[in-house]
Amino acid sequence: MTVVGYAPGAYDLFHIGHLNILKHAAEHCDRLVAGVVADEVLLQTKGRLPVVPLAERLEIVRNLRFVDAVHAETVPDKIDTWREVGFHVIFKGDDWRGTPKGDRLERDFAAVGVEVRYFPYTMHTSSTALRKALAVLAS
Repeated sequence: MTVVGYAPGAYDLFHIGHLNILKHAAEHCDRLVAGVVADEVLLQTKGRLPVVPLAERLEIVRNLRFVDAVHAETVPDKIDTWREVGFHVIFKGDDWRGTPKGDRLERDFAAVGVEVRYFPYTMHTSSTALRKALAVLAS
């Protein structure tokens, strides 16, 4: 059986943390699909639009040699995305582990037989930190 992995993220202001999670994910599946969260879903779930538009974020992630396919994630419910993509394991940063959203993710995916696998979160770099730095530079 070919193990399909799914690594969702905004992938806004692409940085080393994004690269790390996708590289690690590719090592733990036969086929890696990167889910790039759509602008309107980010606005709905995080309360802000990305700096880099969806089409550009898709193109950046699509061109990584270890990403086999990209999926524009246009719905906030990961189970709906699972129905569309059909993956066996979902990869998240370990900043989700033990949180209410991580617990819900694990519970929802356990019900359909999908493994949730966590990778170390890159603490020294984040899109939030980059966004704040850009705001300072712009002022």
